[in-house]
Amino acid sequence: MLFWQEKPAFGLTSKDVNVLTNAQEYRSNLLDLIANAKTRIYITALYLQDDEAGREILEALHHASLANPVLEIKVLVDFHRAQRGLIGAAKSDGNASLYCEYQEKYQSNVQIYGVPVKAKELFGVLHLKGFVIDDTLLYSGASLNNVYLQFEERYRLDRYFLINQFALCNAVVDFIEQELLSSEAVPRIDVRPLTKFNDIKVVQKQLMRALKQATYAHGPENNEQPLGVRLFLGLGRRNNELNRAIKSLFDTTEKELVLYTPYFNFPAPLMRSLRRLLKQGKQITIVVGDKTANDFYTPPSEPFSKIGALPYLYETILHKFLKSQQRHITNGNLNVYLWQHESNSFHLKGICSDQKYHLLSGHNLNPRAWGLDIENGILLDDPEQSLMPAIDNERAEILKHCRRLSGAEDLETMDDYPPAVKKILGQAKRVKVDFIIKRFI
Repeated sequence: MLFWQEKPAFGLTSKDVNVLTNAQEYRSNLLDLIANAKTRIYITALYLQDDEAGREILEALHHASLANPVLEIKVLVDFHRAQRGLIGAAKSDGNASLYCEYQEKYQSNVQIYGVPVKAKELFGVLHLKGFVIDDTLLYSGASLNNVYLQFEERYRLDRYFLINQFALCNAVVDFIEQELLSSEAVPRIDVRPLTKFNDIKVVQKQLMRALKQATYAHGPENNEQPLGVRLFLGLGRRNNELNRAIKSLFDTTEKELVLYTPYFNFPAPLMRSLRRLLKQGKQITIVVGDKTANDFYTPPSEPFSKIGALPYLYETILHKFLKSQQRHITNGNLNVYLWQHESNSFHLKGICSDQKYHLLSGHNLNPRAWGLDIENGILLDDPEQSLMPAIDNERAEILKHCRRLSGAEDLETMDDYPPAVKKILGQAKRVKVDFIIKRFI
């Protein structure tokens, strides 16, 4: 028995799961769900941005509240991320200014809270995913801004699942209410004066200690549905249930493992498992974003900043991996696909094992997610493979903009990089700062 099967699942049928394949569908479905909500809307995301798409969503929430005053609407975002401007922008109150402005304007029942995961954003953020709207869970790694919602032409591709399950939604809401909103460390950030971190740092530590012991509720003992779904929480390197589920999916794969990650930077335990699977002759498919599809990538036409070296750093890690695994690429049991579509970006993450287990998560399968951020995930347990038509369709849409790599020679190397990138990566490697960077970003 796999360890998660000790925890009863919430029962589903394949008809309860709808897999969307693009950002436009994500936006239109989210707006429709908000407009038609009857009892509750609970949103957890890294951020709700002060841009056209973010304002569209926030206005929709306030309008829904005014039209239906008994509707509960609670939005949770990262405390630090909400109170700063974009990287490189002037110092400001960030997105929280928009939240306060709209609350003053509409005077509705919408409530927006900030969750402080660490004392500084660099050391960990709120990376919980999932929007509960009545009895539907819209689960995606996407946050709320112009590119995630494809407000104009550019988009950031993610995965998008609509799951209709009343008890599952209750478990998500109960966790939010009991573990987050009950804490004094999670203040409103849509009313002034805004709470400063120093005012909550003592209770914030208490909250993090509690979250490391927390779990989501499991399903009923007598579930007889053919398809099951389970919720996992992850925070820190020890006793991390989500990390344990991810590692178990790697280690128990019998035939085929499919991985989606925007940044090729696996933590050491997963890299060891990956190499072991390849030695055993298992079929491995990895879909990763091209460096130009990384959200840190800076086009040559724009001023360069140091953060823009990150996509190149990830490419060097991928290059090293491909070179070491060339024999498996040649014999066909390792397939690595690089996603690139015009100026759009790639943000997919998730795991499919043996066409039976499907993990959806905001977890980037990198060291930061493994040990710093607070993450969650949902595992669809599908022994009859009833979801595979939808999963295969999703994969086909993703692969439309991918090329299969035949080896390390298909990637650029340090010699091909812009001078500014060469300089930064060279300096980082000489003083071993690249090791630290890989763990934090």
